[in-house]
Amino acid sequence: MSYKAEYIWIDGTEPTAKLRSKTKILADGAELPIWGFDGSSTNQAEGHASDRVLQPVFSCPDPIRGGENVLVLCEVLNIDMTPHESNARALLRPVAEKFAGQEPIFGIEQEYTFFDGARPLGFPVGGFPAAQGGYYCGVGSDEIFGREIVEKHLDHCLAAGLSISGINAEVMPGQWEFQVGPVGPLEVSDQLWIARWLLYRTAEDFNVSATLNPKPVKGDWNGAGAHTNFSTKAMREDYRAIISACEALGEGSKPLDHVKNYGAGIDERLTGLHETAPWNEFSYGVSDRGASVRIPWQVEKDGKGYIEDRRPNANVDPYVVTRLITDTCCTGLEKDGLV
Repeated sequence: MSYKAEYIWIDGTEPTAKLRSKTKILADGAELPIWGFDGSSTNQAEGHASDRVLQPVFSCPDPIRGGENVLVLCEVLNIDMTPHESNARALLRPVAEKFAGQEPIFGIEQEYTFFDGARPLGFPVGGFPAAQGGYYCGVGSDEIFGREIVEKHLDHCLAAGLSISGINAEVMPGQWEFQVGPVGPLEVSDQLWIARWLLYRTAEDFNVSATLNPKPVKGDWNGAGAHTNFSTKAMREDYRAIISACEALGEGSKPLDHVKNYGAGIDERLTGLHETAPWNEFSYGVSDRGASVRIPWQVEKDGKGYIEDRRPNANVDPYVVTRLITDTCCTGLEKDGLV
């Protein structure tokens, strides 16, 4: 007997990386080996030295093929087994290890938009639908488009054992969201990449594409983000740590250091409109969806909990955003003596 292992990796396309995958047939019971691929076809090598290495780092059941088949997320390495320059996971690992004692956890809200050809799903040919208002968490065929795909994707994620915590329709027609977490920085990032792959693969069966474009339709339409919820043990116990984390994110050059790594096209989405703060300003506030960082009302009431960084784009690399937030906030908590 044999089984199918779908090796999945993040390529070197800029400014926003793409997912790639290919299938390896393995003998029943065989462990997942390293594998290789043509990096010159994925923007990760030149043709005269094109070999790159796939190192399995996370695997889960393959809910599409079923049976004993698996999905295998890989880090990309050079042939000397060093991390490839596109390998953002390798940069997160030491940061996650350094601050593991603070027990950082994340929940990422992944927004995305379905497209039918060149237009968002639900947009009439050659025109626009009714203005935003009834689509968010709506119901009915006049306001909701793509639910069958969303439900199938949710089932696939749950069957794969991913930490999916919910789904909802978003503010623009054809726009949806799923949430991953709360789990640690490496775990949430690995699972989000797998969930993204499952999203694309599921939509493929419906002849629909899914995009993480942060501003899929110009004008008076909401963009797509990846709101990132974060806490440490101290934040889950003491409101002073909540404020310390917010202050750390706003200190010195940190706001721009983060924003420039929060996804391509962020200036198109973070305009100060459509529930965003301007990309070049930093603010935080309780229950404020127009702030860079929101403190949920119940966190202030309970005197403990988490914060939501509302700035990351839908197309952000989760390895990058979790590394930056962990490093900045955990360092700030140490500096303030709250660890």
